[in-house]
Amino acid sequence: MTPTPAPDDTLAQLKAGKLQGAKQLKLSAQLTQFPAEIFDVADSLEILDLSGNALTDLPSDLSSLKKLRILFCSNNQFTHLPEVLGQCENLSMIGFKANQIKHIPEAAIPTHTLRWFIVTDNALSRVPHALGECSKLQKLMLAGNQLISLPASLANCHALELLRISANQFEALPEFLFDLPKLTWLAYAGNPFCNAIEQALISQHHIQHIDWQTLTLQQVLGEGASGVTYQAVMQNKNVQESVAVKLFKSGLTSDGLPRCEMHANMLAGEHPNLVGVKGVIHNHPQGIDGLVMPLLDAHLKVLAKPPSYESCTRDVYADDLTLTPQQAEFILKGITQAAEHLHAHGLMHGDLYAHNILWGPEKVVLSDLGGASFLPVDNPALTQKILQLEARALAVFAEELAAVVSNSGGGVI
Repeated sequence: MTPTPAPDDTLAQLKAGKLQGAKQLKLSAQLTQFPAEIFDVADSLEILDLSGNALTDLPSDLSSLKKLRILFCSNNQFTHLPEVLGQCENLSMIGFKANQIKHIPEAAIPTHTLRWFIVTDNALSRVPHALGECSKLQKLMLAGNQLISLPASLANCHALELLRISANQFEALPEFLFDLPKLTWLAYAGNPFCNAIEQALISQHHIQHIDWQTLTLQQVLGEGASGVTYQAVMQNKNVQESVAVKLFKSGLTSDGLPRCEMHANMLAGEHPNLVGVKGVIHNHPQGIDGLVMPLLDAHLKVLAKPPSYESCTRDVYADDLTLTPQQAEFILKGITQAAEHLHAHGLMHGDLYAHNILWGPEKVVLSDLGGASFLPVDNPALTQKILQLEARALAVFAEELAAVVSNSGGGVI
């Protein structure tokens, strides 16, 4: 197998003209300028990843990359979204996470093609009305900004299925969200309107603090956008216990705040179809937030992979996955019971997907409360509207399970 070239090697190969015909290009080499040699592969380039550089702008002729579908410029130094993006005729996915973006010009939005828009962790106080013209928009990631409202034009985004507005400055949920016919996965924790709800809920629970010194990390079990999970040993007096430890990467995840995820885990408590939690980490030498959880059976398998660039909002199931109707029913029943338990404890999961589900012959578990939101329990009508979104997520999941069973020749659920 040919090793993947190091970032500097990729740039050197590009400059030497050795990447002709490349459909995908990833360059992370502390770039301050857009390499002009990228235009040498304009006839083929579809995916361009310039994340992890020091870029502040893009060339005005970027639209000459006629086949460009996907552009990532996360972790750079942009303060605005370049207007040229609106002229890119095939651009369907744009990712500018973790910049310093304060302004998105109306003209920067490719309204006819945009499906997936990520501006998480920036400094936006508003987003453009042009987003409402994006009839194909399915996924909108706005967590970690300074938004107090959404443009009313977004009510026209009838294809929108996933919305992240956590960790902003909303004083209320926009009413029109509940009229969007396909909205299914919503995360809104960490906003002023729900911070009081969160504190009221969590004040009724004892939070177990686990001293960092009692934990010995072992191998990595998994890594996601929000953090890394390790197998570990916890020393409690003279007893050693195998546990899982999740350490958060930063003060903001793609779904929201680590604080909200930790509180959601505390509120969720114990249930046979949830991971559960033992406590939060205390006294980490670098002040890193973390959770200590029970160690799940190693034989449990993740049900599906997260959405691909092409599927956008739908998980990717393995081609060879076959479920009997009984297995599918067992999985669906367990996940439904887990969701109902969360709802009864003042939570909506918000990311109810097969890639967050682990299963085996005797156990099924719904994991990852990073996208969980706190229900306005003092407003039953609004709570009911919110839970209708989760019901839609369960219905989508049931359809996916039925398709897998149907593909295996075993009938449907």
